[in-house]
Amino acid sequence: MTQHLVAACTTLVMLTFVVGIRMFHVRIKDMRARRIHPQSVALSLHRSQRLEDSRASDNFNHLFELPVVFYVLCLTAIATNHIPIWLPACAWLFVALRMVHSAIQCTYNKVMHRFPVFLAGCFLVAAMWLAYAISYISA
Repeated sequence: MTQHLVAACTTLVMLTFVVGIRMFHVRIKDMRARRIHPQSVALSLHRSQRLEDSRASDNFNHLFELPVVFYVLCLTAIATNHIPIWLPACAWLFVALRMVHSAIQCTYNKVMHRFPVFLAGCFLVAAMWLAYAISYISA
C-alpha cells in the first residue's frame, strides 16, 4: 500500500516538473521573441504585464496549492503506518484529476472545463482527509 502512495505522489511531483519545464520553455521563447530583458519581468506584476502566455506559469503555481494538502495526507498515512484500503485508489484519482486540470490549463484553458475538475479534486481531497481522520481515530 505504501508503494502506491509513494508512486501517486511521485507522479504528481513529475507532473509539477513537466509543467515547470513547459513554463520555462514558453517564457524563454516569449522573452526572446519580444526581446524582453529578464530583469524587466523580475516581479509577478511585471510578468503579467509583459508576457503574453501565463497558462503554464499559473498552473505551476496551482501545483503548489491544493496538492500540498494531498502530499501531507499521504505522508501522514505513511508515517503513522495507517493506510486504509481505499486510500491508494483515491490518491490515484486525485492525481488523475490534477493531470486533467493541468492539461486543460496548459492548453486551451477553458475555465468552465477546468473548474469542475478543480472542484472534484477539492472535494475528493477533503473527503479523503475526513475519512482518513475517522478511520485513524476509530482504529
